[in-house]
Amino acid sequence: MTVPLLQIRDLSVSFANRRGDPFEAVSGVDLTVNAGELHGVVGESGSGKSVTMLAVMGLLSPGARVSGSIRLDGQELVGLSERQMRKVRGRRIGYIFQDPMTALNPLMTVGAQIAEAVRLHKPQVGRSQARERAVELLRLVSIPMPEERASQYPHEFSGGMRQRAVIAMAMANEPELLIADEPTTALDVTIQAQIMELLERLRQDKGVGIVLVTHDLGVVAGAARGLSIMYCGRVVERGLVDDVFDKPLHPYTKGLLGSLPQPDARAARLRAIPGAPPPIGARPSGCAFHPRCGFALDICRAERPGLRPIGATTVACHRAEAVAMREAVEVSVHDA
Repeated sequence: MTVPLLQIRDLSVSFANRRGDPFEAVSGVDLTVNAGELHGVVGESGSGKSVTMLAVMGLLSPGARVSGSIRLDGQELVGLSERQMRKVRGRRIGYIFQDPMTALNPLMTVGAQIAEAVRLHKPQVGRSQARERAVELLRLVSIPMPEERASQYPHEFSGGMRQRAVIAMAMANEPELLIADEPTTALDVTIQAQIMELLERLRQDKGVGIVLVTHDLGVVAGAARGLSIMYCGRVVERGLVDDVFDKPLHPYTKGLLGSLPQPDARAARLRAIPGAPPPIGARPSGCAFHPRCGFALDICRAERPGLRPIGATTVACHRAEAVAMREAVEVSVHDA
């Protein structure tokens, strides 16, 4: 059997509050990404998306406690020393951070920063060669006049160009896995489309496995193959993008899809999910989504649901069948 490029099993991450009491930020997360595949991880702010990915990179704060398994092409990453993880970061896993302006050093030229990333993992490469590689990478991510741009500082780049520069840095050593954490946030729709097109080109041409972290289902709709929906530190629904979009089984997924604009002019006004996600240290008992859920029963308030397969998707919801039935009724009414 082919070993998955990234395989996360039962990952949990906990921190301690000011009193020293532990609280879980991420609980029981499973995720599988194959080489040449783009997998979307979607959820609101505070759902645990970035914490999960930082755990993969070994970049959590020293006080974080990580349990479970994270395997990269069969190699276990949980428990590796900092020295061992440095050989993985940047070389085998590239990371695109949320804010390119803060991810780039304002006191170094963009070309020097990319060249530094090259030489860090390949000390045998000379300065001039690293500089040429930086220019080549800027050209790869479609930055115009890469030779000139390599000598410029981050503040001289537009927001879209800075994001491309961060992608170039993440690809400097041709990693097997690329984690893109909200790569299109705060960019206009035209630049968003260009960034997504660039990621797709890297996936196809380089065979890179990509984890795309976002709060926007619309971003992953046409790009991802697999999709994981996270809420309050847990995966609540997982499956192929087409299956999840066609037949959402978790009320949270249904709410996210209902908030997307529809091209059909006859569509009703957008539906908002009531309430807000609970604070990380005050999550409710049972299903964490039950205070915002129109399907909730007493069992939802008392018992946390486990992931279970229903049809082509996997969902953590006591009321998944009722959600599916409501979806079918709404579709039939709309078609009529």
